[in-house]
Amino acid sequence: MKPTVRDWLRRNLFSDAFSSVTTLALLAATLWWLPGLIDWLLLQAVFRPDAAACEAVNHAGACWGVVAEKYRVILFGRYPYEEQWRPLLATALLLAAILAGGLRLLPGNALLAAWALALPGFLLLMGGGWFGLSPVGSDLWGGLPLTLLLATLGMLLALPLALLVALGRQSSLPLLRGLCTLYVELVRGVPLISVLFLASFLFPIILPQGTSIDVLLRVQGGIVLFAAAYLSETIRGGLQGVPAGQHDAAAALGLGRWQAMRWIILPQALRAVIPSMMNSAVSIFKDTSLVTVVSMYELTGALSLALAGDAEWRSYHLEGYLFIGLIYWIGCYAMSRFSRGLEQAGSAARAMA
Repeated sequence: MKPTVRDWLRRNLFSDAFSSVTTLALLAATLWWLPGLIDWLLLQAVFRPDAAACEAVNHAGACWGVVAEKYRVILFGRYPYEEQWRPLLATALLLAAILAGGLRLLPGNALLAAWALALPGFLLLMGGGWFGLSPVGSDLWGGLPLTLLLATLGMLLALPLALLVALGRQSSLPLLRGLCTLYVELVRGVPLISVLFLASFLFPIILPQGTSIDVLLRVQGGIVLFAAAYLSETIRGGLQGVPAGQHDAAAALGLGRWQAMRWIILPQALRAVIPSMMNSAVSIFKDTSLVTVVSMYELTGALSLALAGDAEWRSYHLEGYLFIGLIYWIGCYAMSRFSRGLEQAGSAARAMA
């Protein structure tokens, strides 16, 4: 018999006295708070880019006109105005590759080919200098394209490094195991902002005279090293969670150590830690906001850049932060759905096996 709405409510919201009281309290708080929120967000809000109209409302309603007026600076930072079709197209290209992988729209080889086109295409569109595109230095990159680039490359490059470090920490070679342990403990012992400062300001000092590395590459490398240290411990936990019987079964089948690791151990270990790995991906995505401290204007930095020098719109930071907060939430929710899809696919494969 199919459960009714009443059965669902009783099971999930009114299963006992404590659950019933909590549900009623939350419902009462929502009914008390929601009308005022809707009034501020929508009914009294100003949507047109009219600073005088926003001033007349005097914060009794949201001034979404600031987003309508400043959205290009928020989304693309200091990128040349007349060339902003390039970061728009680059962002669409990268998002298409991400969605193709997240929704499993392409088989393995086709997906690799899509990424092999998307990343160089993104860099070509952003940097220019080829095919008649005017060159734009990475110091002018910003907004959403910079956030996506730092988060995507951060995860893609950190994952293989983390895998190697996790395997190194389980190695029988004391020197290799010690070096991997030292790397993990050193990186985990400092905040990301310290790593970004070192990459941006200290690293150029120790380079040979006349040698320089683009600040974007240095910051990207710092994010990769930081993320890999945390991911390696997640993967190591998954490796330790694989029963010893799986190793014995692989040996009984005549598989060597690395064959067993590739075909038997790693798939099980990675499948078990998908939620934790996706949690790390979400953290990387949000932590890209810290690059503002080294003068790189991703989404949050671009918002400050858009409003700081404009007295008319300077007092409407809240609406701007709500706008970029929505972008972050959409990205995090999409990664969460992707994680659930991977878990379901893993469960289906295990059931078939």
